[in-house]
Amino acid sequence: MARISKKERAENIVKILEDLYPETPVPLDHKDPYTLLVAVLLSAQCTDVRVNQVTPALFAKADSPQEMIKLDVDEIRAIIRPCGLSPRKSKAISELSHIILDKHNGEVPQSFEALEELPGVGHKTASVVMSQAFGVPAFPVDTHIHRLAYRWCLSTGKNVVKTETDLKKIFPRELWNKLHLQIIFFGREYCPARGHDASTCPICSLYGRKGIK
Repeated sequence: MARISKKERAENIVKILEDLYPETPVPLDHKDPYTLLVAVLLSAQCTDVRVNQVTPALFAKADSPQEMIKLDVDEIRAIIRPCGLSPRKSKAISELSHIILDKHNGEVPQSFEALEELPGVGHKTASVVMSQAFGVPAFPVDTHIHRLAYRWCLSTGKNVVKTETDLKKIFPRELWNKLHLQIIFFGREYCPARGHDASTCPICSLYGRKGIK
């Protein structure tokens, strides 16, 4: 097989993903930027499925910063315990709700800088909120995307920061918001971390890094 450029490989990967996932619904159930922010925060080291099982009970009690600050941290913690890291996450949810009210007029801020200043909100969480709530081009890199970018020879895979930088250089800006979800969906369905058969994977079989399972 003739060697193709990284650009050609990326273009072909986009075509495969677009064919498999023409629609990309946001995996975390939410109704507005605030509930998305809370859901993404809860998803750290937790599956989206589990988060979606927990958030209905939380949002039934408080689906806005105005309502959330009325709950004790222990009450929030009891509800979100199944998501893991509940002491830290409950404290962050309470604190960021106060800050949104005090500093941002009750609205989730629409900048990376302001979001990343909120407790419990790192760059990946901010990127998800900016892309999925506000439509700002971003490329949130989770474990699936980090792993697949390396497998597909699109990044060296040294760390998520490098992976994000590499992917932003390779793919057109207008594709970022949809593409990051397509890669996540693909990773879950076809390209898992364990038990992966590269020979049957729709992308790894064509463009996978040699020797990577």
